[in-house]
Amino acid sequence: MKSTGKRAAVCLGWLLLAASVGVRGADTVVGKYNGAGGCAASSCHGSIQPKTVTRVPQNEYSIWAGQDKHARAYQVLSNSVSVRIGKILRLEHPPAETPRCLACHALAIPQEQRAQTFDISDGVSCESCHGPASGWLGQHTTKDWPHERSVKELGMLDMRDLVQRSERCLTCHLGTSKTFVDHELIAAGHPDLTFELNLFSAVEPKHWREPEGVAWRGVQIWAVGEAVQLRQGLDRLARRAHGNTWPEYSELDCFACHHALTKPDESWRLTTEGYFHDRTVGVPAWNASRYSVFRFALHELNADAEAQLSADVTKLTSLLGVLSGNRDEIASTAQRASTIAAQLAGQLNSKPYDAVYTVRVMRDIAANGEPISVQGQRAAEQAAMALDSLFVAYKQNVSVANERELRTAIDQLFQQLDNPSAYNAPRFAAQMQKVSALLPRA
Repeated sequence: MKSTGKRAAVCLGWLLLAASVGVRGADTVVGKYNGAGGCAASSCHGSIQPKTVTRVPQNEYSIWAGQDKHARAYQVLSNSVSVRIGKILRLEHPPAETPRCLACHALAIPQEQRAQTFDISDGVSCESCHGPASGWLGQHTTKDWPHERSVKELGMLDMRDLVQRSERCLTCHLGTSKTFVDHELIAAGHPDLTFELNLFSAVEPKHWREPEGVAWRGVQIWAVGEAVQLRQGLDRLARRAHGNTWPEYSELDCFACHHALTKPDESWRLTTEGYFHDRTVGVPAWNASRYSVFRFALHELNADAEAQLSADVTKLTSLLGVLSGNRDEIASTAQRASTIAAQLAGQLNSKPYDAVYTVRVMRDIAANGEPISVQGQRAAEQAAMALDSLFVAYKQNVSVANERELRTAIDQLFQQLDNPSAYNAPRFAAQMQKVSALLPRA
């Protein structure tokens, strides 16, 4: 970690700048990235213990630096696994110097946008999510300075808005046209990308407080995160359908091919009725896990949108389930479904949540363990993460008599996923039945 003295000096400098230019910040330069050190003084966000005299705990930097894996994302590029990936891909430079890797493992912004205090080795740091601080770092410390002005006028990104928060996370946790993990990178040893906003936030761990007075916030975070993830995933599919590399195998179910081989009569894939459905035998299934569980969040929200989205997903599954599916049709269907998912994300962001809704979604997911499980390990993974998030949110608001027993049953879902290539759909479905029997009644 950098010296406390240096951090304090940086923070003090920006406080003095705020005083010199006034709260309007007319003379500041919006767009420069200062680096994490500008937030690190104990009087800013570097306190060891949370404070109660201000609206923020002021220990946000300390949590990030000490516990958050994002703070070590740059260092990961120099470990043995990353170096091996670089050799397999025949990279011209080491991963820690390769733009493709730095795009997500660090704040890889152009040199002209870096202030003198910026340090790329900070990894995925404060400004990766909150935006370039040069315009608002001083102002946002002044009394009564509204957060909204920093967002509207000075370049801060609004992480309080769950749609924008999800979009920011998914820039790397799913990818864009410039930051992406494809089959080539996965084949070289990079993990495939999975995401669930509420659960991932909890294990980050959170260095922020959610707004007070918002009941069932965890359910809202889960639902909005799933909607945005689906939208971004459909956008990615549409881009790739028109890309140079097609089919892009990372859009498909990895473990339809990469699974442990057994005798034919012992293979659940061959013995489970409906596994191939309308898909051409031998063609890997599309990874539709981002919809498999999210669809249960849509009941009573927007029946028409849900019906159209379901129809589009069914069509995509069919188009991607044959050799040489029509790329134009795939792209147009994915784009249409993405538009619906975006609409639903906004509706879920403004919807009130309660115990009845939460229990209903949990029960719907658990009751559909068999069809979810047959869709593959990735769909099962999304179901396990969803049940975990929703259960945690539920017990924060309602007393659960069998909490320990239900917690154990959900944990055992994750145990079914420990070895993805050995994933067994019937066993996962059986564990889902156990969870279902333990869930509260609506």
